[in-house]
Amino acid sequence: MALKKGQEVTLTITGAAFKGKGVGKVDGMAVFVHGTAPGDTVRGRIIKKKKSFCEAKLLEIIEPSTDRIEPLCQHANVCGGCSWQHLPYAKQAEYKGQQVEDHVRRIAGLSETKVHPTLACDQELYYRNKMEYSFSTRRWLTEAEIQSDEFVDDSAFAAGLHAPGRFDKILNLNECHLQRKESFAILDYVRSYCVEHDIPAYDAYTHEGFMRHLMIRNAHHTEDFMVNIVTNADEPSIIQPLADALLKEFPIISTIINNINDTKSPTSVGRIQKVLHGPGYIVDKIGGHSFKIHPNAFFQTNTLQAEHLYEVARNYADLQDGDVVYDLYCGVGTLSLFMSEKAHKVLGIELVEVAVENAKFNAEENKVDNVSFVQGDMKDVFTEEMVEEFGAPDVLITDPPRVGMHPDVVERLKQLKVPRLVYVSCNSSTMARDLQELSEVYEVLEVQPVDMFPQTYHVEAVAKLRLKSS
Repeated sequence: MALKKGQEVTLTITGAAFKGKGVGKVDGMAVFVHGTAPGDTVRGRIIKKKKSFCEAKLLEIIEPSTDRIEPLCQHANVCGGCSWQHLPYAKQAEYKGQQVEDHVRRIAGLSETKVHPTLACDQELYYRNKMEYSFSTRRWLTEAEIQSDEFVDDSAFAAGLHAPGRFDKILNLNECHLQRKESFAILDYVRSYCVEHDIPAYDAYTHEGFMRHLMIRNAHHTEDFMVNIVTNADEPSIIQPLADALLKEFPIISTIINNINDTKSPTSVGRIQKVLHGPGYIVDKIGGHSFKIHPNAFFQTNTLQAEHLYEVARNYADLQDGDVVYDLYCGVGTLSLFMSEKAHKVLGIELVEVAVENAKFNAEENKVDNVSFVQGDMKDVFTEEMVEEFGAPDVLITDPPRVGMHPDVVERLKQLKVPRLVYVSCNSSTMARDLQELSEVYEVLEVQPVDMFPQTYHVEAVAKLRLKSS
């Protein structure tokens, strides 16, 4: 009997699938259920019906898996920040490795490529160096409130994270274990301060109110600690007393910034930026290089594990004296600088103009003179003329966005035939798609999954490729 949307089903979860969903079968049809673990027997309701699979909403865990644990955080089953807290960390790493291997085997068709066990993170919790919280006039209701027959008022000064799939409602956090403990303490203090002083939260519908976001960044290798308050207007008489109160309560804070976003855009990047205390940036390190991290600049979210990821990439590059390295999608140049220590010359290529400016600044600040950066769309600037200007690469490193590389870039790599290629990915499915194409010219020797984000389903991967002998 064919499954139908709205139908309730009972199934046993047999595996962990993409995006952290558990998967089982009903009458031979694969059914994906969010919030489950392999070994769970569950009851769910079909909410999406496709030709080859269904998705179901979890209604009840009839019999829990022997692997299932009680999440540390009370919000784990609702918040989108930690979707796997109900699994021991060792199991999380195991399933992430299985996911990468499945993509390499099934999508890329690489049956002989070695896929290593996941390189796990040393810190299972409190590992993020950046958290962006939001404020709202509407809070996300609990499951009990949603199911209540009585009216439940959702209006409140809510401070926390967006409820999954909602731009307007905020999960009003009572705890968070992703960043250092001071991070949530500061959020909680700001929320209480605003309520006490009648400072309104921003309303995404009316575009009125004052408090929009609270971004907190901390350095791993230094004591620097940043608080970035994003508001809907420039009101020094409101924001400066709040900053003064924060400094008194939390001496750990080294700089406070006020980003003023008075547009309808939900971004935390302000049209105006003011430094209320300190230098307006923090300093951290990756490898032997220091980086000034400004409020809106990109920096790897897990500093220590980023170093491990870069070490894998550099080992796979097998750098030799005199090597010319191309770093595609180089961002702010952290990996380019990491490679520069053992390379003769590095060329970083990046689309985002401000990232290239930051990359050049980072190279100058670290007195690295063997790295150059070029701004432009990869498919347009990665040409024969570039190779003639900067020299043919001995090693090419590509670290594309989640969508993977543009087909024109993949074709260019096949034509260029660089002796050593390293593919760094935050999406193993699109990496596998690109590896399938590249395998016509390159041998994919091994893949190393790297866990940058414990308690989530996200996993990075690094692939080692070598040019096939003709």
